[in-house]
Amino acid sequence: MILKVCGITNQPDADAAIAAGATAIGFNFYPKSPRYIAPESAARIATPGALRVGVFVNEPAPRIVEIAALASLDVAQLHGDETPAQYPRSAGPGGPAALAVWKAARVSPDFDFSQLDDCPAEALLLDGPAAELYGGAGRSFDWALARGARHRIIVAGGLDASNVARAISLAQPWGVDSCSRIESSPGKKDHPKMIDFLQAARAALGA
Repeated sequence: MILKVCGITNQPDADAAIAAGATAIGFNFYPKSPRYIAPESAARIATPGALRVGVFVNEPAPRIVEIAALASLDVAQLHGDETPAQYPRSAGPGGPAALAVWKAARVSPDFDFSQLDDCPAEALLLDGPAAELYGGAGRSFDWALARGARHRIIVAGGLDASNVARAISLAQPWGVDSCSRIESSPGKKDHPKMIDFLQAARAALGA
């Protein structure tokens, strides 16, 4: 299962996350995000054994490919209005042979999963409502709705140690993702909260 910590901006936070069991580390390359990190800086953060995930919003595919090669990304997590035709296909020469795509979607009570049945992404990252904000706002959604999806599901939005076990029980996801609820400030992780989240997720999985 994917245990992802997103919004990493520094090596100590990445080290603590991986030591606590994170299997994926997220870097936010959306310039308007308070958790933005330059690709060159992300490239210098080591994440041994964990997937490296880049968060993008309406970035042209060639630029995603360029950043993926520079920052050694395994996954492009798309939070904008990208259509399948606009998905990046490869990190190109010198980069990974293939770049997986996770497509983010905001889930409201009337969300229709059938509109994503033909989505070619490896997984759907489901987030709570965020008004006009890209990338979510730390709000949860009705996790039971995720059982209606045909794709692999990663649950995000408002997760921490207090609720991740329930989210896993209801959604039965492929992965979980936390960011703002385990921070001391945007882009700076609260290590005890982050560790508690990861331990709670692992316990819920029997890991």
